[in-house]
Amino acid sequence: MVELIKGIPIMRPYIDLDNQGYWDAVKNHKLVLQHCRKCDKYHHPPRPMCPVCRSQDTLEWKESGGKGIIYSFVLFTTDKMAYPAYKLPYAVVLVEMEEGPRIVANVHEIEPNELRIG
Repeated sequence: MVELIKGIPIMRPYIDLDNQGYWDAVKNHKLVLQHCRKCDKYHHPPRPMCPVCRSQDTLEWKESGGKGIIYSFVLFTTDKMAYPAYKLPYAVVLVEMEEGPRIVANVHEIEPNELRIG
């Protein structure tokens, strides 16, 4: 059954073996990043092998400290480009995490007009 908000289907992520651990953590309100034990690098989005050293058997999930710097953001203020089920205004940010990877996320608990790069 399709869930609807304001009559519009909710977009759900495609979950597979490579990203299952990430989405399991999200359900528990945690942010985890894939970490390679061989080269000690974090990466996101999840994938079947390390994008740095190409290792396939050394990936693990590690909880992020949750801190980062806003690298860029988009503020949606009109319904022309916004996802219609979201209440305007809303923002989508690109955050450079302390661990290194950049992640895209919706913003919660801060007013969109208070966002600043850096």
